[in-house]
Amino acid sequence: MRFVLLGSLVVGGAFLFPQASMGNQQSSVHLGAEDNVNSRYTVESIEVAGEAQPVLPQSLRERVASLIGARFDPAQFDELAQEIRKQLHLRSVEPHIVRGTAPDRVRVLLVAERRSVEFDVSVPKFLYHSSQGWSAQVQASTTIARTNVVHVGLVSDGDELTERFSGVNAGYENLGTVGNFVQTAFLVEDLHEEWKAATVAADGPHQADLYRARRNLQPEAIFVVAKPLTLTVGLSFEEMDMENPATSSRNANAIVAVLRYSDQLEGAADPQQINFNYTLRTANGLGGDYHYTRHSAGAHYSVQFGRSTLSDEALAGEISGFAPLYERFVVGNSTLLRGWNRYEIDPLGGNRILHNSVDYSFRVRGDGSASRLDAKPDSKPDSKQGSVEVFYDAGVLWNQGQPAPLRNSMGIGYRQSVFSLALAFPFREGRVEPVFMIGMNY
Repeated sequence: MRFVLLGSLVVGGAFLFPQASMGNQQSSVHLGAEDNVNSRYTVESIEVAGEAQPVLPQSLRERVASLIGARFDPAQFDELAQEIRKQLHLRSVEPHIVRGTAPDRVRVLLVAERRSVEFDVSVPKFLYHSSQGWSAQVQASTTIARTNVVHVGLVSDGDELTERFSGVNAGYENLGTVGNFVQTAFLVEDLHEEWKAATVAADGPHQADLYRARRNLQPEAIFVVAKPLTLTVGLSFEEMDMENPATSSRNANAIVAVLRYSDQLEGAADPQQINFNYTLRTANGLGGDYHYTRHSAGAHYSVQFGRSTLSDEALAGEISGFAPLYERFVVGNSTLLRGWNRYEIDPLGGNRILHNSVDYSFRVRGDGSASRLDAKPDSKPDSKQGSVEVFYDAGVLWNQGQPAPLRNSMGIGYRQSVFSLALAFPFREGRVEPVFMIGMNY
């Protein structure tokens, strides 16, 4: 049985899944040996086939919608298949391509097989940073009645926040609370912190801001406002055990709102993608020990031409009031100002940030040759295809009322599906200290 994801979403972002026979597939797409498939063929539709009948969450529906009408990119569909398998806890998702309704169009089939027991173990993050060590997350989940997901995980992360946090998390998601228009989720975290000597020294002898453990309860609801637009609203109840015995514990209760927009630009000669997100966290008026408001906004734009992709990503944020350290902005990690040491920039993080990254990537096969796919009936995109990348980062991290020095870095790397490795160089006077990063990060 095959269930077709139509080329456009119906009202509210829901997909229709009309039945179709697997035996009526068109003949294979013939690609000339000298041509690159991405410069010639447009994705006409994306279909889910097989016995599994997945209900895609909003984030995956947005990704599917953004690929329809774009140039065919085997690496993108390999990543999409892996992400569908991971999020929906399927046994496998196999991408195949067949001829479309016009000579320059192709249809993509994602053949999904459900597990006999719907249980999955995944590794959303596994990263080594030469100046910060290892970060990893392991998650086990089970799906009940197709729309109810329960998960539990272990994490040790020294890359994302001012501290290294380790511990456990658990959660529940209902992917169809009100049809495909509203989803609900509940997250529980129990984490323990480790602090670098530079952070301890910067906080002062009383360690007034450091905590040795924190717990978080976070209910939230996700609303599908329109096809490319979602709004997440929730509450975060954080309790921290402070390092200073005189302080005992503190509470940080916050309202959380996240607005996300993702769309494929229509009518462009080259496939273009734009993503935007805005996050508000405010603890004012909720009775905790912290009173602050945190704004952050990010935008990402990419354009693909042939085997090349050029992208630009920007981030801006500010915090007003008295906020806990886990809310403060950090640069000099695996994603922002790559190559810099974040503890050298500011071991306590900052309350103001501006950052921009420009990336250029060129797709090659796993053996280093230019990518090419001679499609056959039900041919699968080559998972060995990867991209050579060059990036340039520029950013400013500071505290209100203090100087805001601009820092820059650049680097080169290789990415294949979710696996990546990179060598980044900070622009500094007097010495060259490159940073090496390798791993997987969804």
